[in-house]
Amino acid sequence: MTAQQHEARTASHAVLTGIRPAGDRAILVELPSLDAVLSLQAQLTAHPQPGQVDVIAAAGTVLITADSPQAAQALAAYVRSLDLDAPAETESTLVTIDVVYDGEDLDEVAALTGLDRAGVVAAHTGQLWTAAFAGFAPGFAYLTGQDSSLEVPRRRSPRTAVPAGAVALGGAYSAVYPRQSPGGWQLIGRTGATMWDLDRQSPALIRPGDTVRFNAVRAQATVTGHQQSSAGETPNEEPATEGLAVRKPGLQSTIQDLGRPGYASLGVSSAGAMDRGALRRANRLVGNGEGDAGIELLFGGLELVALSDQVLAVTGAAVPLEITPPEGQRAGDEQAAIEAEQRTTAVRHPACDAPFALLAGERLTVGTPTAGLRSYVGVRGGLGGPESLGSRSTDTMSGIGPEPLQAGTILPVRNPKPGSIVGHPEVSPLPDRNEATVLRVVPGPRQDWFSEETLQDFLNQEWTVTPQSNRIGLRLNGHALTRNRDGELASEGTVRGAVQVPPEGQPVLFLSDHPVTGGYPVVAVVVHADLDKAAQLPPGTTVRFAAATLPAELPETPKESPHA
Repeated sequence: MTAQQHEARTASHAVLTGIRPAGDRAILVELPSLDAVLSLQAQLTAHPQPGQVDVIAAAGTVLITADSPQAAQALAAYVRSLDLDAPAETESTLVTIDVVYDGEDLDEVAALTGLDRAGVVAAHTGQLWTAAFAGFAPGFAYLTGQDSSLEVPRRRSPRTAVPAGAVALGGAYSAVYPRQSPGGWQLIGRTGATMWDLDRQSPALIRPGDTVRFNAVRAQATVTGHQQSSAGETPNEEPATEGLAVRKPGLQSTIQDLGRPGYASLGVSSAGAMDRGALRRANRLVGNGEGDAGIELLFGGLELVALSDQVLAVTGAAVPLEITPPEGQRAGDEQAAIEAEQRTTAVRHPACDAPFALLAGERLTVGTPTAGLRSYVGVRGGLGGPESLGSRSTDTMSGIGPEPLQAGTILPVRNPKPGSIVGHPEVSPLPDRNEATVLRVVPGPRQDWFSEETLQDFLNQEWTVTPQSNRIGLRLNGHALTRNRDGELASEGTVRGAVQVPPEGQPVLFLSDHPVTGGYPVVAVVVHADLDKAAQLPPGTTVRFAAATLPAELPETPKESPHA
């Protein structure tokens, strides 16, 4: 397409409100209508572009993530060339959900809408709802109605726990909470429908484009629609043996690989290792592929016993390692105990960032970090076990993947690939606890919600990592940031590295298990290359943000928002 053809085509369907950067590997496309949002989502889903990873539709935006800055630039140019007046072509199924209308906020909704309780129920059941997009959590679908009679604001104070199956209203949308989670929508009822089930052919009960009818019932709510199926994802499991037993799990130990990108449109974050460089190093050291599954642990404290001879490597946080010989003989296995004792009788202290042997019966103890926060245990062959959506990672936000490790957990270890060899020792770069860790940021898509003075305050001060931080995000404390406008931001897609600013003004840096959509303005986004450093920051350490230059040809965040 020539430049003249591109300009003519763009002028003929100029429906884009704007394209904003969302970090160095994503763009946020603003659109004037939900129809344009769904058209863009449908076209990118039907014809994915090189480097495209996730497409997250929301009320008036589409977030597009890429695997490189160059791919993000190309996607921005491609989006500008599309005809977004074309209606979205999506498959639609009618899903009927039985609801017991006894929600805690039913009277409040009645007062806000000018209806009585029966009128709210009649308005909710008397219209068809369409699933516009998914987000927040797996199985959570934003449903648009046929009229605005039930449009109500979200609660002033969100609940810390909304029960699974709660039927709710928020703004112009209705939804069903798929699992217990925090939430600020108005609760009007409950259902027994299973909104998310990995054993179904399609895990999400309601998919974008589906229509939903709510049916009032007095007894236990039920559901009809997509049927249960045993044809869900079947693990393509490679041969594995019982390789390791967990004796003590430590504070938090989970199975992690490089995550499950590509499912954000279903409300599933990529999850995966927090310090991806450390996991890759651990795998290289034991001769695995860089994406094989290993153990991620927090603050040390892990004890593993080898059930057969293994080769391991520990990377990430600087921790002391200790290997102790087998604890006496086991009944009925006297000869094996004698052989094990002959092979090793002394306590050993292997180094981090180098491969070492853990022989059958030996116990590995990972001590408390002297620097850093998270350690990674790579096992030659990689950890086995079933996959969920193509990954073995534990997602603490959605509950997808294996449970965190417990005492007594048996970890299967896959057979090493033929010809694979262990690697040479490497060095794990770690932040200095005595100095503020510098994280480079590029402007966030909602930087214009803040004054220049506030933006300078964000960059100039040191922020303290609080104990409330976890795999979802780093919660920071400092001089509160103030917005330069009132009102709420409609929920929109978010990325790993996004720095959201809630109303109280204390930033939250989203990490691996972050929700795929959020309703607070993103002031900045940490560049992809610095995210591993954020994973190694324990509570009490400090962070300073430094402005980085956006990649060439990525759009700049405008000084004034068109939605102001």
